[in-house]
Amino acid sequence: MTNSHLVKLSKFMALVLRHQPERFGLPVDDEGWAPLAEVMSILHELPNFRWATRADVMRVVEEGSGDDRRRFEVDAQGQRIRARYGHTLAQPIHYAPCNPPARLYHATSPQAVDAIRREGLKPMSRQYVHLFADPAPASAAGTHHADPPVVLSVRAADAHAAGVIFYRADDVVYLAGYVPPEFLDWPTTKRDDSRG
Repeated sequence: MTNSHLVKLSKFMALVLRHQPERFGLPVDDEGWAPLAEVMSILHELPNFRWATRADVMRVVEEGSGDDRRRFEVDAQGQRIRARYGHTLAQPIHYAPCNPPARLYHATSPQAVDAIRREGLKPMSRQYVHLFADPAPASAAGTHHADPPVVLSVRAADAHAAGVIFYRADDVVYLAGYVPPEFLDWPTTKRDDSRG
């Protein structure tokens, strides 16, 4: 499977498991789990994905799709699969609360900066705000919003001490329901300086 096939498969799995399982008749429980066998059946019913094998799906699960983010997980028995984060499902996906590192990072578009300065980080159409342990993957994820994105630093330990609950989705991604603006540090840019 080529890398372009891997990316294509990952995006389709996100559509099926995160956003529109009902469109494909896929049963998803309250924790986001769906039968892996039924996901494979959906793939094999579509001309664009008949090539996909269970090994291909497992490669997407284990390796991600090129940006070091493992977006999916399979249960210990190998029978169920779910998206780790980014859901637009009615029922939230639950994670165990964690103690975050001192700093986390979030990338956004320049157009969203003013609202975030006023209102903090909100999940918007997602269930959680996505935060990263390192600025590089945050920036890479942020290119979906703008190129280049604005990367801000979150004083996560301070926010946690003040009552903000953080969750760890995987080795790279942390989640929060909301981060107030007082815990955000912005990069100094010419645009910022010119605004006074």
